[in-house]
Amino acid sequence: MSDTKKKVPAKKGLVSWILYFAGEKKGQYVASVFFALLSVACCIAPYFMIARIVRQLMDGVRDWDLFLRECGIVALFWLGNVLFHAISTSMSHIATFNLLGTIRKRMCDKLTRLPLGTVLDMPSGSLKSTMIDRIDSMETTLAHIIPEYTSNIILSAALVAYLFVLDWRLALASLAVLPVGFVAMCFMFKDGAARFKYALDKTKALNDTAVEYINGIEVIKAFGKSKSSYERFVTAAKEGSDCYVEWMRDCIWPHAVATVVTPSLILSLLPIGGFMFLHGSVSAPLFITVIILALSAVQPFLIAFTYHDDIAKAGAIFNEVGSIMCLPELDRPTADVRKPADNSIVLKDVRFSYHKEIAGEEKKEILHGISMTLPQGSYTAFVGPSGSGKSTIARLIASLWDVDSGSVEIGGVNIKDLSLEEYNRRVAYVSQDNFLFDMSVRDNIRLGRQNATDAEVEEVARKSGCYDFIMSLEKGFDTIVGGSGAHLSGGERQRIAIARAMMKDAPIVILDEATAYTDPENEAIIQKSVAKLVAGKTLIVIAHRLSTVSDADRLYVIKNGVIDSCGTHEELLAQGGLYRNMWEAHISAKDGE
Repeated sequence: MSDTKKKVPAKKGLVSWILYFAGEKKGQYVASVFFALLSVACCIAPYFMIARIVRQLMDGVRDWDLFLRECGIVALFWLGNVLFHAISTSMSHIATFNLLGTIRKRMCDKLTRLPLGTVLDMPSGSLKSTMIDRIDSMETTLAHIIPEYTSNIILSAALVAYLFVLDWRLALASLAVLPVGFVAMCFMFKDGAARFKYALDKTKALNDTAVEYINGIEVIKAFGKSKSSYERFVTAAKEGSDCYVEWMRDCIWPHAVATVVTPSLILSLLPIGGFMFLHGSVSAPLFITVIILALSAVQPFLIAFTYHDDIAKAGAIFNEVGSIMCLPELDRPTADVRKPADNSIVLKDVRFSYHKEIAGEEKKEILHGISMTLPQGSYTAFVGPSGSGKSTIARLIASLWDVDSGSVEIGGVNIKDLSLEEYNRRVAYVSQDNFLFDMSVRDNIRLGRQNATDAEVEEVARKSGCYDFIMSLEKGFDTIVGGSGAHLSGGERQRIAIARAMMKDAPIVILDEATAYTDPENEAIIQKSVAKLVAGKTLIVIAHRLSTVSDADRLYVIKNGVIDSCGTHEELLAQGGLYRNMWEAHISAKDGE
């Protein structure tokens, strides 16, 4: 099973998420834990040597050569600690960077398999925050938490167990302060997961407000709303900071008590052990050995303790990632069930509702039993009032959503039986909101076919009617278009997007109001160019100017989610009704220009 198709676990703990995403890097994490154990062992071993030296001195041993050798062993343990820690950390960092990269890749793959509406419902600021900022913030935690937390907990527990072997009374005495520290920690971690989730929500709200403010700056300035819009950003920023400040304020005293009292094992060990020594219950060498080993148990415990907050945060972030990874995907197989006979399109009793529920209301059906047949190589146009469902039909044919009931078939095969790869090869879709990447015009067009030569790119540009305007740009085809094509006008972006679709050379072409931002003169040029380029292909066009699709083989008039009428331009005019009214209104508008 491929990585992208692995079953996503339900809401799990941190370890389950790490194992799910780690893949073949699990071995590196295991090795890093092993070397971390060696590192911590080398850190603790000198305390045993010190206890041994103290006992020897108390027994009257004065062999300085022996002491020098033992001190040399202590130095070797120190070097081993540094060496094994470096190896462990290096391995865990390499594994962690691979793990974070895997998370991001799988999230990107997931987005390509989600229905378009699901993706559009995700605020871009929140999605960016999760995929970039939140995942990146786990790097330090994951790189250290797996080897260091695990090894320090194990060896700290082993030391406490050894203390019980030496003398269970002194071991209990050394642990007498832990209940105080434990209670303080309980107060500190109280509602920690809920608090962190609340902080995440406020931070995402801040990101969304910032993105909205930046994207809408032109409208804000044009309508003089800079003050009110900026106030929204300031409010979001204040709420984003206040939630962290309040959280830290509530935790500061429990944290102080926990960090001061918990490590102080000798606070209870010294008076209790001293009392036992004075009454002959324990020997001096044993008492001193327990004191030294109790002090050695503090360091690994403290290191492990510092990761508790990070563990909670990483777990919350993984659950946030998991909530995206568990979203329902388009119902498509990994391989085609059978191949379509041709490139004809048939819709059978298609019903569809946008699945986003608003304010608890029931979802509203948009399409009500749409049935139509589009023969291979035909030129079909969808027209109708705004909001009638034209674009929804086009998007269902483009496999951007799944139908609620009924079916969409290509060449006699239900599109749910075709893999996304095969379907994407067959269909080129151009919408009115076209996205260009921040790279050259040439590379944006070449996205339609990665192996296209420069000459082929320029030839497609000529045929699609955008060669002249491209050559008028500062660097021609090598001009960088800017983020989302910001350096170009809306009409120029559309024409490049059409050229990109033509470069794909798919047998089915869907133009969803793809000339909405062009002037009438350029729209006519583009329509003529498109007619030449799509010869022999199955073409679907949605246009707001009826004159540009009057030569279609068949026009479907869509009204309120149903087919009002269909036929050629002449047949629809003869029938009268909605299409004739739309045509007359269109002609009157043209005459008034």
